[in-house]
Amino acid sequence: MRQVAAIMAGGRGERFWPLSRQGRPKQFLPLISEKTMLQETVSRLAPLLGLEDIYVVTGQQYAQCVAEQLPDLPRENIILEPEGRDTAPCIALTVAYLSYRYPGEDITLAILPADHLITKPDHFSQTLSGAFALAAAEPVLVTIGMSPNRPETGYGYIKCGEKVPWSGRHFVYRVQRFTEKPDRTTAETFLQEGGFLWNSGMFVWRLSTITQAFQRYLPEIGNALSTLCAACGAPDTLPQVFSSLPRISIDYGVMEKADNVYVIPGDFGWDDVGTWSALARVLKADANENVTIMSTSGHAVHQEPILLGSKRCVISGNGRLVAALGVEDLIIVDTEDALLICRRGQEQELKSVLEQLRRQQLTAYL
Repeated sequence: MRQVAAIMAGGRGERFWPLSRQGRPKQFLPLISEKTMLQETVSRLAPLLGLEDIYVVTGQQYAQCVAEQLPDLPRENIILEPEGRDTAPCIALTVAYLSYRYPGEDITLAILPADHLITKPDHFSQTLSGAFALAAAEPVLVTIGMSPNRPETGYGYIKCGEKVPWSGRHFVYRVQRFTEKPDRTTAETFLQEGGFLWNSGMFVWRLSTITQAFQRYLPEIGNALSTLCAACGAPDTLPQVFSSLPRISIDYGVMEKADNVYVIPGDFGWDDVGTWSALARVLKADANENVTIMSTSGHAVHQEPILLGSKRCVISGNGRLVAALGVEDLIIVDTEDALLICRRGQEQELKSVLEQLRRQQLTAYL
């Protein structure tokens, strides 16, 4: 049975503004190494899949960027969304495209985010291999969960149910329920109770299994799959068909409703690197817990910042000297045309800044 992976790379990365912009969002930036987040994601799939079985799903405006960053990826493996409509339509388009390209094949498909950090790629390969095997053997929806080590309110949680006997080498649990980003008290309770995993947003299933799930739980999408498949062979009709799909996440639309969801715990140094503050968890800090990250050009910051009496700051420079005197818990991001200074932990409010830029029609900064 053919195994393929589809990498979702259409996000806007707004919580990494002003470095992440509409023209080059987070997944196309070298935030944690000399490679971009997308390039890192493709590289870690190499032990399992050839490039011919790796797909990137992204917006039409990023087609050239994907081609430049992944020059060896076959161009027919870049699936272009006519518009962003959340993860359920994105996955439906992927299913339709694979069904169009490989008619009659019940492919096993992994859905992976483009912009996550994984520090133990060997462990990741083993876990994903186990998820592929389980999804190929049984008509189930498989997700990969991560063991929580703090009461994180920015992640969704998975409550593990009964342990499922399986011949593979991995622990497998039936999913009892999903909980979207909880408040601090609830997250602390989950941590104390045990039996909860973070929802990593990684899924594996056969095309037939997810198709049946769409038809049962999201019939607006399930009933449109055949039309969407036909539209993959007639690109002029695709935008109209795609725009008719509901704007909804796969978690809300399918995973939280389905009764055949299983979770495999993963232990491979995962972080979704969703905010500037997250970089302080994954990058090397100085003696005062300050972190300096890559510049927009992908090279080390040209001039090391001067940090006197400053603690727990995240600094991103763009070649100019950044000096911080006696400040704590700040995020300082200097780009060619914008400077961000905010308190660590307030990145969720960056959307308010972007909304104001839109209201003032300052689109050059978006």
